[in-house]
Amino acid sequence: MASVQVTIAGHGYRMACGEGEEARLQALATAFDRKIEEMRGAFGEIGDLRLHVMAALTLADDLSEARRRVAALESEIGALRREAQDATDRSGAQDREVVDALHRTADRIERIAAGLVGPAAGFPH
Repeated sequence: MASVQVTIAGHGYRMACGEGEEARLQALATAFDRKIEEMRGAFGEIGDLRLHVMAALTLADDLSEARRRVAALESEIGALRREAQDATDRSGAQDREVVDALHRTADRIERIAAGLVGPAAGFPH
Protein backbone atom coordinates (compact mmCIF):
# COMPACT_ATOMS: atom_id res chain seq x y z
CA MET A 1 0.00 0.00 0.00
CA ALA A 2 1.30 3.45 -0.94
CA SER A 3 1.24 6.57 1.18
CA VAL A 4 1.45 10.30 0.58
CA GLN A 5 2.28 13.31 2.75
CA VAL A 6 -0.46 15.97 2.58
CA THR A 7 -0.75 19.36 4.22
CA ILE A 8 -4.09 20.64 5.40
CA ALA A 9 -4.41 23.95 7.24
CA GLY A 10 -0.68 24.01 7.85
CA HIS A 11 -0.56 20.52 9.39
CA GLY A 12 1.14 17.59 7.71
CA TYR A 13 -0.48 14.17 7.56
CA ARG A 14 0.80 10.89 6.17
CA MET A 15 -2.08 9.17 4.42
CA ALA A 16 -2.25 5.61 3.10
CA CYS A 17 -3.74 5.02 -0.33
CA GLY A 18 -3.83 2.46 -3.10
CA GLU A 19 -0.92 2.15 -5.50
CA GLY A 20 -1.17 4.81 -8.17
CA GLU A 21 -3.66 6.91 -6.17
CA GLU A 22 -1.05 9.22 -4.63
CA ALA A 23 -1.63 12.15 -7.02
CA ARG A 24 -5.40 11.88 -6.60
CA LEU A 25 -5.16 11.89 -2.81
CA GLN A 26 -2.80 14.87 -2.95
CA ALA A 27 -5.24 16.73 -5.21
CA LEU A 28 -8.14 15.99 -2.86
CA ALA A 29 -6.14 17.22 0.13
CA THR A 30 -5.20 20.38 -1.77
CA ALA A 31 -8.86 21.02 -2.65
CA PHE A 32 -9.87 20.53 0.98
CA ASP A 33 -7.08 22.84 2.15
CA ARG A 34 -8.25 25.51 -0.33
CA LYS A 35 -11.81 25.19 0.94
CA ILE A 36 -10.60 25.67 4.52
CA GLU A 37 -8.67 28.78 3.46
CA GLU A 38 -11.77 30.05 1.66
CA MET A 39 -13.82 29.55 4.83
CA ARG A 40 -11.12 31.22 6.91
CA GLY A 41 -11.24 34.22 4.54
CA ALA A 42 -15.03 34.43 4.82
CA PHE A 43 -15.40 33.81 8.58
CA GLY A 44 -12.02 34.66 10.08
CA GLU A 45 -10.31 32.63 12.78
CA ILE A 46 -13.17 30.65 14.30
CA GLY A 47 -11.16 27.57 15.21
CA ASP A 48 -9.57 24.89 13.08
CA LEU A 49 -12.09 22.19 13.94
CA ARG A 50 -15.05 24.42 13.07
CA LEU A 51 -13.38 25.51 9.80
CA HIS A 52 -12.67 21.88 8.92
CA VAL A 53 -16.27 20.86 9.62
CA MET A 54 -17.65 23.79 7.62
CA ALA A 55 -15.32 23.01 4.70
CA ALA A 56 -16.25 19.32 4.82
CA LEU A 57 -19.98 20.13 4.89
CA THR A 58 -19.58 22.54 1.98
CA LEU A 59 -17.75 19.92 -0.07
CA ALA A 60 -20.35 17.30 0.93
CA ASP A 61 -23.08 19.67 -0.26
CA ASP A 62 -21.26 20.18 -3.56
CA LEU A 63 -20.97 16.41 -3.95
CA SER A 64 -24.65 15.91 -3.13
CA GLU A 65 -25.66 18.52 -5.72
CA ALA A 66 -23.36 16.95 -8.32
CA ARG A 67 -24.90 13.52 -7.67
CA ARG A 68 -28.41 14.98 -7.98
CA ARG A 69 -27.47 16.58 -11.30
CA VAL A 70 -25.88 13.35 -12.57
CA ALA A 71 -29.05 11.42 -11.67
CA ALA A 72 -31.20 14.01 -13.48
CA LEU A 73 -28.94 13.83 -16.55
CA GLU A 74 -28.99 10.02 -16.51
CA SER A 75 -32.78 10.13 -16.36
CA GLU A 76 -32.86 12.58 -19.27
CA ILE A 77 -30.47 10.38 -21.26
CA GLY A 78 -32.74 7.39 -20.61
CA ALA A 79 -35.77 9.33 -21.85
CA LEU A 80 -33.88 10.47 -24.96
CA ARG A 81 -32.76 6.89 -25.68
CA ARG A 82 -36.37 5.69 -25.39
CA GLU A 83 -37.53 8.47 -27.73
CA ALA A 84 -34.78 7.60 -30.22
CA GLN A 85 -35.77 3.92 -30.12
CA ASP A 86 -39.45 4.82 -30.60
CA ALA A 87 -38.51 7.00 -33.60
CA THR A 88 -36.42 4.17 -35.03
CA ASP A 89 -39.31 1.75 -34.57
CA ARG A 90 -41.76 4.19 -36.23
CA SER A 91 -39.32 4.74 -39.10
CA GLY A 92 -38.99 0.99 -39.62
CA ALA A 93 -42.77 0.60 -39.68
CA GLN A 94 -43.08 3.43 -42.20
CA ASP A 95 -40.35 1.88 -44.34
CA ARG A 96 -42.25 -1.43 -44.35
CA GLU A 97 -45.47 0.39 -45.33
CA VAL A 98 -43.69 2.13 -48.22
CA VAL A 99 -42.18 -1.16 -49.41
CA ASP A 100 -45.59 -2.86 -49.25
CA ALA A 101 -47.18 0.02 -51.19
CA LEU A 102 -44.44 -0.20 -53.83
CA HIS A 103 -45.00 -3.96 -54.18
CA ARG A 104 -48.75 -3.47 -54.57
CA THR A 105 -48.15 -0.73 -57.13
CA ALA A 106 -45.67 -2.87 -59.07
CA ASP A 107 -48.16 -5.78 -59.08
CA ARG A 108 -50.89 -3.48 -60.36
CA ILE A 109 -48.62 -2.05 -63.08
CA GLU A 110 -47.70 -5.59 -64.15
CA ARG A 111 -51.40 -6.57 -64.35
CA ILE A 112 -52.19 -3.45 -66.37
CA ALA A 113 -49.21 -4.06 -68.66
CA ALA A 114 -50.23 -7.69 -69.13
CA GLY A 115 -53.71 -6.52 -70.09
CA LEU A 116 -52.28 -4.07 -72.63
CA VAL A 117 -50.14 -6.63 -74.43
CA GLY A 118 -52.56 -9.56 -74.14
CA PRO A 119 -54.90 -10.99 -76.80
CA ALA A 120 -57.69 -8.60 -75.87
CA ALA A 121 -55.50 -5.63 -76.77
CA GLY A 122 -54.92 -7.01 -80.25
CA PHE A 123 -51.20 -7.43 -79.83
CA PRO A 124 -49.42 -10.72 -80.47
CA HIS A 125 -47.46 -12.32 -77.66
